[in-house]
Amino acid sequence: MSNPESGPDFADLPRCGDFDMRIARDGTWFYRGSPINRKPLVKLFSSVLRRAETGEYWLVTPVERGRIQVDDAPFTAVEVTASGSGADQELTFRTNLDDFVIADCDHPIRVSYHREAGEPSPYVLVRPGLEALILRPVFYHLVDLGEVRSVDGLDQLGVWSRGQFFVLGQLGDLDAASAESTTH
Repeated sequence: MSNPESGPDFADLPRCGDFDMRIARDGTWFYRGSPINRKPLVKLFSSVLRRAETGEYWLVTPVERGRIQVDDAPFTAVEVTASGSGADQELTFRTNLDDFVIADCDHPIRVSYHREAGEPSPYVLVRPGLEALILRPVFYHLVDLGEVRSVDGLDQLGVWSRGQFFVLGQLGDLDAASAESTTH
């Protein structure tokens, strides 16, 4: 079976070049600079979205492929619900396209911390190579659910889901980001 991101079936398809499509950081899809307002159409496009090992995003059909631009992540996580507690807790994310993803070892949460911007950029993996940017209110909900654990000798704030502990950040970094967001 081929790798869905870059296997022979993907790489051997004829290239149609670049499609004039872009996914903005807020999850809005654009075609020729205009937003695509029909959610069923966006869902259809997202069902054939793939990411190559080079980081490029492609719309891949059975007979051809075309490259599109993605500003950050192709999806946004707009909601999270928690059930259970501690290591038995389960975090279920809903994306802007109404996909549901449970954070686990196959769908990890990761946080990229940008010191220059003074804020974290959290993500959850939706499917291979395709992440959802966790929106700020959803991230704050995760922080509220978080607990402090020592990881590699540092006190880290994180959340449990399906027996996995996902680090959200060091307490000092998260406190600084929170203070920065309240001053703007």
